[in-house]
Amino acid sequence: MVFLARQEPFVCEHCGSAVAPLEKGSYRNHCPRCLWSKHVDDIGPGDRASLCGGLMEPVHLDYDGKKGWMVLHRCTVCGKTIPNKTAPDDDMTALSKE
Repeated sequence: MVFLARQEPFVCEHCGSAVAPLEKGSYRNHCPRCLWSKHVDDIGPGDRASLCGGLMEPVHLDYDGKKGWMVLHRCTVCGKTIPNKTAPDDDMTALSKE
């Protein structure tokens, strides 16, 4: 699997929030306010090779003993599911607000 580290700001296509890159640690791939993401990667994180482009809905939170809290995203277009580490500023209650 290819991993390309990308620290890019973006505007969330679900809630419209301006999302800044994380200053330390991992790389942000979802909105910290609503937890939604976008299906931009195909084979590995950061490759930006997906042709789908659908929004990725946060469908489940789970705790992994090695990685910590993970949010499971499911693409609203093609159905692909991808687990992602949460960030320190993520609103962990966002799933219950939808």
